[in-house]
Amino acid sequence: MAKSKAKILVVDDNSGIRAALKVLLPLHFPQVELIPSPKELVSKMADFRPDVVLLDMNFHTDINTGNEGLYWLSEIKKRTPETEVVLFTAYADIQLAVEGMKRGAFDFIVKPWDNDKLIDTLKAAYENRNKEAKNAIQPSSMKMYWGKGPVMTGLRQTVEKIAPTDATVLITGENGTGKDVLAGEIHRMSDRSLRPMVCVDAGAITDTLFESELFGHVKGAFTDAHNDHVGKFEQANGGTLFLDEIGNIPLHLQAKLLRALQNRCITRVGDNKPITVDIRLICATNKDLKQMVANGGFRQDLYYRINTFELHLPALRERKDEIAPLAEMFVKNFAEKYRRDLKGLSSDAIELLKGHSWSGNIRELSNCIEKAVIMSEGTTLDVADIELPRDIMLNDRQEMSGNETLEETEEKTIRAAMARFGGNLSMVAKSLEISRPTLYAKLKKYNI
Repeated sequence: MAKSKAKILVVDDNSGIRAALKVLLPLHFPQVELIPSPKELVSKMADFRPDVVLLDMNFHTDINTGNEGLYWLSEIKKRTPETEVVLFTAYADIQLAVEGMKRGAFDFIVKPWDNDKLIDTLKAAYENRNKEAKNAIQPSSMKMYWGKGPVMTGLRQTVEKIAPTDATVLITGENGTGKDVLAGEIHRMSDRSLRPMVCVDAGAITDTLFESELFGHVKGAFTDAHNDHVGKFEQANGGTLFLDEIGNIPLHLQAKLLRALQNRCITRVGDNKPITVDIRLICATNKDLKQMVANGGFRQDLYYRINTFELHLPALRERKDEIAPLAEMFVKNFAEKYRRDLKGLSSDAIELLKGHSWSGNIRELSNCIEKAVIMSEGTTLDVADIELPRDIMLNDRQEMSGNETLEETEEKTIRAAMARFGGNLSMVAKSLEISRPTLYAKLKKYNI
C-alpha cells in the first residue's frame, strides 16, 4: 500500500508507546515526529508543521482527568485550525474524548490500539484536512424544524406573515426549545436576510460593559479602551439584532436599552455624537415577563416595546410526535459530521426516546444523539447505543413519588415503564438504569 503524504506528530509521555509508534508509523507516513511532553508542542508545531497530531489526553501519572488533552487540543486549534487532531486515550477517558470531538478533534483512538484502525484514522484525518482546505467548507447553522403538529403549523403560518416585515418579535419558551433557531429563521425569511444578524446574550453582559458592548465606545473612554469599538447595535445596522435572554437584564440597565430602541439612535461611550441605527429587533426569554412586570422586575414600557408579536415555542414533551423525526435528522447530521456510517435509529431506540420527557428539550435530544453517534460502531443506532440523561430519570421518579413510600414509588415507576415500552424488558431496564436481572427480581417482588 502506498504511503500517505501526511506529516504526523505524536505527543505521548509513555516511552513504550512512543517506541512502538516510532516503528509502526514510518511504514505508512513519510514524516513522523514524536515528543514526550506538550511543553514542546508549540515550538514543534512551528518547526515541523504537522498535518495531523496524535495527542495523548494525560501527561502526569498522578493526574488522569483528561483536561490536559482538552487544553492542548484547544491550543492547537487556536493556533492552526487546519491541523487535524486525533486523541489518544485510555478506555476510561472515552467520555472526555467525546467532548474533545465536540471541540474540534477529528476522532479518537483507544489504548491499547489496533494498528490498522490507527493508521486508517490518521489517513482519514489527513484526507479530511485536505478536503476542507480545498473546499473551505463553513459550518452550516441549524435549520428550523417545523414538524406537522397543529401548534407548530400555526406558528409557521404566523412567522411567514410577520417575517417579511420589520415588526419586533418576542420569542418565549423553555431552554433548549430552539428560540435562537427560530430567530435565525425569521431573519432568513425577512427582507434583511442579506444583511447581518447580530446575536447577543443580553443577560451575560456585565453591568460595567453593558453600554460599551451594545453601543460601542471611543478610544480613551475608559482605562482599557485602547481603540474605538463598534457596538452590537451598529454591527446590526441594516440587519437584525437578536437579544437573547432579555429577561436577565438588570432593571437599572433596562432604561438605557429602552431609550436606544425608542429613538433607534445610540451614542458610543466617551462620545457625544448620536448615531442612527436601522435594526429589526428580535428578543427571546425563558422567563415570564408579564409576571416580572407585575413583580417590578421588568419595565412595562420595555415589555411593550419588544412585544409587537409574541411567539411561543412549546416544550418537546408537548410535541412528542416530533421526537422521532428530530432524532433521525440529528443522526443524519452528526453521522456526516463525525464520518459515521449510520442509516438511522431502530424502532426500539425511537420508542425509548419517545418515552421520555426531555427537560432540556431539543438541545438535550441533540446532545444525546450526538454522543450516541460518536460512540456507535454499527450502521443503526439501537437502545444499547443511547444513554439517556440521568436527570430525566430522576424527574420521572420525582413526579410519581408524592407522599408515597419508596417501595410504592418504585412499583409505580416500574409499572409505568412496562406500560410505556409495551413490556419490552430491555428497554424498561435501560430506561430505569438497572440490569435485566435486577428488573426480573423487582417484577417478581411486585407481582408485575
